[in-house]
Amino acid sequence: MTQKKRILLIEDEEDIAALIKLQAEISGYKLHVEVDGISGYRAIENEKPDLVILDIMLPGQNGLDVCRKVKNNPDLKTIPVIILSAKGEELDVVLGLELGADDYVPKPFSPKVLFSRIKAVLRRGKEPEQIPKNLKFGEFTLEVDRYVLKRGEKVIPLTLSEFGILRRLLSNKGKVLTRNQLLDDINNDDAFIVDRNIDVHIASLRKKLGPKFEWIETVRGVGYRFKEE
Repeated sequence: MTQKKRILLIEDEEDIAALIKLQAEISGYKLHVEVDGISGYRAIENEKPDLVILDIMLPGQNGLDVCRKVKNNPDLKTIPVIILSAKGEELDVVLGLELGADDYVPKPFSPKVLFSRIKAVLRRGKEPEQIPKNLKFGEFTLEVDRYVLKRGEKVIPLTLSEFGILRRLLSNKGKVLTRNQLLDDINNDDAFIVDRNIDVHIASLRKKLGPKFEWIETVRGVGYRFKEE
């Protein structure tokens, strides 16, 4: 019998915690709840769960501080973290992702959507970290070693910046990446890039990939995500 995945929820709102706990049971997960940041971090240290769901606004210690401590701890940093954020906390979400959080779900949310994100994050954790030589999506193949994008046998020319952005997005399918995270992976010899220039490169990529290309999602106020097929 397969052992249930263990999720630690750090959330101080009882009704939200109850809703998530019910969906966890339906989805076949074992869920433990902590209601403040200090006891939540202690529980992560002691239990080493398979995944942490972390609210930003918490008593004792906020979620961003908890996330920072987890991702700076060599024994804990591989534990996936999903952030829950209320409307108006976009800057906190961006900071959380840049601290190493694996995804975020805005409030109010559908429990089913939350657990589909959990399933995707846990699945990614099983995949090997090395980037394969060829990244495929739909009719397209990105040949990583050759810096070439093909649609079938036709080569689609990309700038080094566009290549870097596309490779990073493809290597993190389903994961929200901030503009700064995309900047980190750009081999840029063709232009001076700042975070908002990422939007220009994304627009150019979409144009080159065709008008019906819908894999790259804009996550408003945060960044971009490559849809999982």
